[in-house]
Amino acid sequence: MTANVNTRRRTLGIALLALLQTLVLIWLAVSYYAIGWFGTEIKVKTEPVDPRDLLYGDYVRLSYDISRIPAGLWKGEGDLPKRGTAVYVVLSPESSGMMRPEAVYDKKPDAAEGQVVLKGRSAYSWEQEISVEYGVERYYVPEGTGKELEEKADNLIARMKVAPWGQARIESLEDPS
Repeated sequence: MTANVNTRRRTLGIALLALLQTLVLIWLAVSYYAIGWFGTEIKVKTEPVDPRDLLYGDYVRLSYDISRIPAGLWKGEGDLPKRGTAVYVVLSPESSGMMRPEAVYDKKPDAAEGQVVLKGRSAYSWEQEISVEYGVERYYVPEGTGKELEEKADNLIARMKVAPWGQARIESLEDPS
C-alpha cells in the first residue's frame, strides 16, 4: 500500500512540475505579445553598430540618444544609480515626435498625459551622466542588410512599443530621409 501512495505522490509531483514549466513558457510568450497589445508607441533616434550573432544572424547593435541622460535628471533616492540597478526613465515627446528624457527614478513613477515610463538598467553613472540600457539594444535584420543600416547610423528612428510596466519592444527602424 505504501508503494502505491509513493507512486501517486511522485506522479503528482511530476505533473505539477510539468504544469509549472508550461505556465512559465506561456507567461514568457504572453508578456512579449502584451507589449504590442497594451504598449504606447514612441520614436527615438538611434546610433547603430553592425555585429553578427552566430545563432540568430545579422543584427544591428543600437544605442539611443535617450541612453545617455544628464545626471541632473536623477530624481531617485540617494546617490546616482550603481551599475545594474533598475531605473525608470520618464520620456516626453518633443515637437519633432521624438522622445526626450525628463527624469530618472529608482521606483516607477506615475506618468503625466503624453509621457511614457521606460524601464532600464544603469550601465554606469558619474557626476555628469547616467548611461541606461533598455533591453532593446539589438535589432535582428535579414542577412546581409545590417551593413546598409550601419551606413545610415546617424539618421535612423526606432519605432518602439512601451508596455505600461515599462518594458519595450522595437517595432521597426525607419530612415526619415
